[in-house]
Amino acid sequence: APSAGELNINVGILGHIDSGKTSLAKALSTTASTACFDKNPQSKERGITLDLGFSSFVVDIPKHLEDGLHDRLQFTLVDCPGHASLIRTIIGGSQIIDMMMLIIDITKGMQTQTAECLVIGEITCSRMIVVLNKCDMIAENKRQQTIDKMTKRMRKTLENTKFKNAAIVTVAARPGGPEADDAQPVGVADLIEKMKENSHKPQRDSGGPLLFSVDHCFGIRGQGTVMTGTLLHGGVKVNDVIEIPSLKMTRKVKSIQKFRQPVTSAAQGDRVGVCVTQFDPDQLERGLVCTHGTLQTLYACVVSVKRIPYYKENVATKAKFHVTMGHDTVMAKVLFFSSTSEDFSLQEEFMYQETLHSADQSQNAVQRQADGQSDAAVFNASSNQWALLEFEKHVVCPDGCLVIGSKLDTDIHSNVCRLAFYGQLEHPLIDRNYKETFLPRLKIFKEKFRQGSVDRMADNYSVIGKSLFKKETKIDSFVNLRVTLSTGELGVIEGGFGQSGKFKVRIPEGLAPSTITALSSGGKKKSKPTSQLGNGDEAKSSIEIRLKFKKYIYDSTNRMVQT
Repeated sequence: APSAGELNINVGILGHIDSGKTSLAKALSTTASTACFDKNPQSKERGITLDLGFSSFVVDIPKHLEDGLHDRLQFTLVDCPGHASLIRTIIGGSQIIDMMMLIIDITKGMQTQTAECLVIGEITCSRMIVVLNKCDMIAENKRQQTIDKMTKRMRKTLENTKFKNAAIVTVAARPGGPEADDAQPVGVADLIEKMKENSHKPQRDSGGPLLFSVDHCFGIRGQGTVMTGTLLHGGVKVNDVIEIPSLKMTRKVKSIQKFRQPVTSAAQGDRVGVCVTQFDPDQLERGLVCTHGTLQTLYACVVSVKRIPYYKENVATKAKFHVTMGHDTVMAKVLFFSSTSEDFSLQEEFMYQETLHSADQSQNAVQRQADGQSDAAVFNASSNQWALLEFEKHVVCPDGCLVIGSKLDTDIHSNVCRLAFYGQLEHPLIDRNYKETFLPRLKIFKEKFRQGSVDRMADNYSVIGKSLFKKETKIDSFVNLRVTLSTGELGVIEGGFGQSGKFKVRIPEGLAPSTITALSSGGKKKSKPTSQLGNGDEAKSSIEIRLKFKKYIYDSTNRMVQT
């Protein structure tokens, strides 16, 4: 039974469907908690893990963790579902994991979801053990050769990840398959030793407000409703008042259990059952519970973001993604922007991005749109990227929480990674009217670039330009904007000239003598066929007029700004 002298470590068991995660959890465990071993009726019917299952086992504390406070080490196993449509449940589970076990069916190798689980591991976890399961399915004379080959292949897969030195262990969690009930697991003792070797003391703090990640809820006649889950932050004691923010409801803690043993309090990292009264368990299957008033409801937010390199599609502004934050997965529209500043601040200016860039795209890539009249935004390696997420349905989550964006509606059977980006919550928007109160203060700009040419010289201090505007453009709104001639002179747009979209540019410092020579050799002539153009006409048309300005996307006045 758990005691004060026990150190708890949460170990996530992730992998593709049917790789043997639940069988391995069973082989490792001595105490099954309420949510465990495919007890979910739907799960039994379909033969797959439909919800996060939890179980635990206890070992003597390894030498490197001896601290005088703990004499035993409890591994709480979080068996995450491997079914593709349930990846959101895995993401929900991954946020409470200290160490990860990636289970691979040795007869099949890396599969789609194995790769996705590896991505989740990279984002959420610092330690991993790779478990090659079902070694009993390989003929004995080929077994060692297959193990060596798969180990080598896994080393290759992991070499560019943070897990390149991960331990790789071979087991048979359920030799002979489901029918062979009496067969003893193979390799599990070695796996437990590796788990002990790789264990570390997680950072735990019982201070601060409670944040309790509930993954299961059920009623006990005559007692009340039990919420089981993991304490992500702070602590909880009997008689504390806790809040269920998604239901805007508070309840008093009647009793607490750790793996069926009653306790009076629990701290960060503990796996517990908390009993409350007068609460219908059907109202909360999974979610966050907290100290009253500490969790906010978000209608939108700004997050710092990084692209997941394994996602092959474009990650485009204005697209919709499934966004997972806390225990919620909701649809959100995204808008990407960047700046060289380290931190997000409304005092900063940000550059609009059509797409989210990955690290290898960011080496001073010049992003230009095909029409030549659009954004010419330079994104470089020193830029930090952010996203504005606008939710279809509000989200309840803690400050600074992990955010993962995915395309969960991608065909389950297509062999592609569906996780597109990840990041951290930087600025929650709790005002329903954030479009009026916040967005106008968010200075995201598009850089605009237009190019025309000199039609002729009016005098030594002005030229008539063409091809910068369409005939129907209201040139008045461009008056006083600065332009540059390709010959180096700086000019200012004075206004329209005639009805055909031409315009007059004043050159305050005057035209250079070489420019005057080039322009005056043509003079004002009637238009000729191209074949009859003299050198003066060619010189004029080859002198470009360049206009560069910024527009802020949330500025209702649509101003053009030059810096």
